[in-house]
Amino acid sequence: MTRVEAEVIGTERLSLVPQRVEHAREMAVVLSDPALHTFIGGEPASAEELRARCARMAAGPADPAGSWCNWVVRLGGDQGPLVGTVQATIGPAGPDRPGGAGLVADIAWVVGTTAQGRGIATEAARGLVGWLEQRPEVGDIAAYIHPGHLASQAVARAAGLEPTGEWHDGEVRWLRGRHEGLRPEAR
Repeated sequence: MTRVEAEVIGTERLSLVPQRVEHAREMAVVLSDPALHTFIGGEPASAEELRARCARMAAGPADPAGSWCNWVVRLGGDQGPLVGTVQATIGPAGPDRPGGAGLVADIAWVVGTTAQGRGIATEAARGLVGWLEQRPEVGDIAAYIHPGHLASQAVARAAGLEPTGEWHDGEVRWLRGRHEGLRPEAR
């Protein structure tokens, strides 16, 4: 099975650029607000910690059937500032990753607090979902969202995901399936 590789994704106002180690210093500033960790846990990472994380992500998962696709979100084109990240963990369906036909893509997004409230997360998530839908090997697209994180729920809904009622580690699974006429909770 071939790994899925991140490519540049363009939207009206954004460029989703495959993440590189060189982005770590700027992203450490973007992600430095402790408020970003209210629902996801942890604390802001230093530039060196992000550099190490980026290097691990670039190496990819040990499982050859999986892919880690990570992007930085750039506002206003190639030279604009970085404002967040989006990611897709792609792999076969299984007990921890339920899904229909094809691979399952678990997606996530984070936008720095200074760029929030402008529809950037929604635009980035829609761009990512659109890109994933162009890959015939990807079936279901899912996100795991804390039940109290209303902003992320709104982003998921705008990207075409619906809550399933399934829970994992205190978060609700949201799903955009490719199965015509079948609502996520019915599967």
